[in-house]
Amino acid sequence: MTNTRTVELEGHIIDSGMMQQAMGIVMDLGGNFDIEEFDVGRQKDKTSYCRMSVSADDESDLQEILHELHQIGANLTDPVDAHVEPSPADQVVPVGFYSTTNHPTEVRYDGRWLPVEDIEMDCAIVVDPDAPDGPRAYTKVLNSVEEGDLVVTDEAGIRVKPPERPRDASGPFGFMQGGVSSERPSESLIGEVADALRETKEEGGNVLVVAGPALIHSGGGDALARLIREGYIDMISAGNGFATHDIERGLYGTSLGMDMETMEHPRKGHKHHIYTISEVIRAGGIESAVEEGLIKEGVMYECVKNDVPYVLAGSIRDDGPLPDTITDTIEAQNAIREQAHQADMVLMLSTLLHSVAVGNCLPSTAKTVCVDINPATVTQLLDRGSSQAIGMVTDIGTFVPTLAEKVLDESAE
Repeated sequence: MTNTRTVELEGHIIDSGMMQQAMGIVMDLGGNFDIEEFDVGRQKDKTSYCRMSVSADDESDLQEILHELHQIGANLTDPVDAHVEPSPADQVVPVGFYSTTNHPTEVRYDGRWLPVEDIEMDCAIVVDPDAPDGPRAYTKVLNSVEEGDLVVTDEAGIRVKPPERPRDASGPFGFMQGGVSSERPSESLIGEVADALRETKEEGGNVLVVAGPALIHSGGGDALARLIREGYIDMISAGNGFATHDIERGLYGTSLGMDMETMEHPRKGHKHHIYTISEVIRAGGIESAVEEGLIKEGVMYECVKNDVPYVLAGSIRDDGPLPDTITDTIEAQNAIREQAHQADMVLMLSTLLHSVAVGNCLPSTAKTVCVDINPATVTQLLDRGSSQAIGMVTDIGTFVPTLAEKVLDESAE
């Protein structure tokens, strides 16, 4: 007996490749499809619509197909309520729970479509029918699920809307339609990123920078500090190493022991980073070290002076660490998550692990630019599900100063 369900796709489904992708999913998983309706948008600003029936010999095979189609934005046409089941215990979700994408999502509950709050990938959706302003739906990571939470299962009663890239070169990110490349003119691309950053701030949005130690090593620290001082950066997400080398540069003129002016390694320079950590611990933390005049310049100095919040997520390989570094993994994830949910634009600057960590918490509507000299960093970010990210393969020491110059100098004109 053949099992059949009907799905619909809407938007720029031809240009984005969604239509081709949907057909490929059905065929690759052993199913069949029949196009019941197909309306093609005939102008660039017009969308297309497709309704197709999808069938498979086995119900479990059909459910696998529907799950994969759902991930790319194909939604079931039958307007049924989502199925919810109470969590049997803390940190335990019902079998077959719906695992979220990072795309805008709605859940149908009691005949109403509820937007899912704080959407991010790989979470459960919890429905609260007794919220003060009426039923609401929101995401929870598995370790925060509580016994009795009403958790959504299956794909029925759920709508997913992946954001669409421009059909042509229009829009703030139309210039990077080709994905990851090291062969395009960097300066013009940086100019486009600068335009997008200024536009985000003009619209009242928040800009998050995810920074790695290489930014300091390569000489980009002063430019990032300037962007913070001028009000273009709202949050910093980094690790113990980034903050340590930024402060080390201000105290000793070195980064990981290398003199930033001469590029030489002074005597005992290899000890400067651990001396730095020791002095900040003695002061009681980064903010205290700034207030007492120990830290007088740099990215962390500007963060403190301009009330720009920062999250320093710890690692098992950290020296020290600095008192401000969050060493509890779950606590660090929650702090990163809080930043990510507030971000409208994210600059990921030469740090694979922190970029992936933040990318896992971002909604797909956040404009995300990942910059690294190693193309594998950007590729891994995209492979982990951050489909909204665009990549630039270039030297971070060139990118950040050029970005600051274009943002600040052109803003002054």
